[in-house]
Amino acid sequence: MKIVTDCAADLSAEEREEFGIVEAPLYIQFPEGEENATNIAPDDFYNRLEAMRPAIPTTAQPSSGIFAELYEKLATTKEQILSIHISSGLSGTLNSAINGAAQLKEKVVSTVDSMTLSGGQRFQVLAAVKAAKAGWDLEAIKERLDAIRAKTEVIYTLETLEYLARGGRIGRVQALAGSVLKLKPIIHVDHADGKYSTLGKGRTIKKNIAEMVNHLSEIYGDAPLWTTVLHGRFQKGADQMKDAIESGLNVAKMEVTRISPVLGVHTGPGIVGAAVLPMDLMEDLM
Repeated sequence: MKIVTDCAADLSAEEREEFGIVEAPLYIQFPEGEENATNIAPDDFYNRLEAMRPAIPTTAQPSSGIFAELYEKLATTKEQILSIHISSGLSGTLNSAINGAAQLKEKVVSTVDSMTLSGGQRFQVLAAVKAAKAGWDLEAIKERLDAIRAKTEVIYTLETLEYLARGGRIGRVQALAGSVLKLKPIIHVDHADGKYSTLGKGRTIKKNIAEMVNHLSEIYGDAPLWTTVLHGRFQKGADQMKDAIESGLNVAKMEVTRISPVLGVHTGPGIVGAAVLPMDLMEDLM
């Protein structure tokens, strides 16, 4: 079985190579032209983003034709293809994948809406590829992905609302009010629709990190957790988040990673958060 995803899953190059994961491109459209987000180093991206102020680049999903071409190449092996993508509540990528798959003569592609992104999407992709290598059939894999989706929490906070406002992801009045009051939002991906939902607003990153860990503690209690701390270019915040999680939760596996530039377009460099999953949904695949 071939596993396909997109760069919103924040997989490392090493993971893609080790597990043979195929990554469909997402694009960042700069004034000088469109670039595949996978090919841009995070630090280079944030340097360019900050240099563009007050303008902002835009993002673009792959076309159905790109997916059709990708699937055609993979289908030559006669293997099933499982294509797992960023939440349909946040991007049209899944719809492009579905339409691309429909162009194949043989129905070998199964698409999955991760209903999340970043580290949460990555959990599903890694579970799928490990289960496939262990010989699980498609239905068993999709059943596990459903369970992972239901139990995953992706939550983050931002140093500034500026980038959400510039990208049109938040109203100007709300952004201005937040700026005046120096409020920093706490945002998570809602399980009901796979869209962003605001859980609260604090005046400092430190306070928001404490609130995020309290939120996670209420969800998971003492359960052993796989936690992935996520940040743009905010190592100080990532260190604080890591320490707070390790102090407040039962961490079985801890990682710290950078989010993809295609997600950083809308958040700026000052994003920090985490993707969290009960370890019992992954330990039989490790």
